[in-house]
Amino acid sequence: MTLTHTTRWQKHRDVVGEGHLCQGRFRSFIVQPGSHFVRVCRYIERNPLRANFVKRAEDWKFSSLWRWHHGTPSQKTMLHPWPDPPKRRPPGWLELVNTPLDEKELEAIRLCQRRDRPYGVGAWRDVIIKQYGLESTLRPRGRPRKAGK
Repeated sequence: MTLTHTTRWQKHRDVVGEGHLCQGRFRSFIVQPGSHFVRVCRYIERNPLRANFVKRAEDWKFSSLWRWHHGTPSQKTMLHPWPDPPKRRPPGWLELVNTPLDEKELEAIRLCQRRDRPYGVGAWRDVIIKQYGLESTLRPRGRPRKAGK
């Protein structure tokens, strides 16, 4: 569906494969189960609020949070259960999502998102990086500088 939409949008505007439409929009990276998974879900479900689309995150009708909070029983069946752990959203989830993440958490998640770097504690992350050959996600981007420059 995304490819069809992109193709039609580009054809309508007489552009060929250039521009920002759907470019780099959907990313995935490995996340440690437990509290790190909860932080990433909070980051995602908070997106409409951070973008100033709504006053409270659960009011964005196109999100899983809206469906979880306001949806009908049949709409809620479309939501995939959370993995174990944590198995379900923690108590007070709406307030937690509506509370801003601190800058350090926000930057850590964004860095992992940009670099496809695993998000978790150091020892876990090191094992995952080695297991999946993701060493390049730790190095700075670009060509190394020449010595003395």
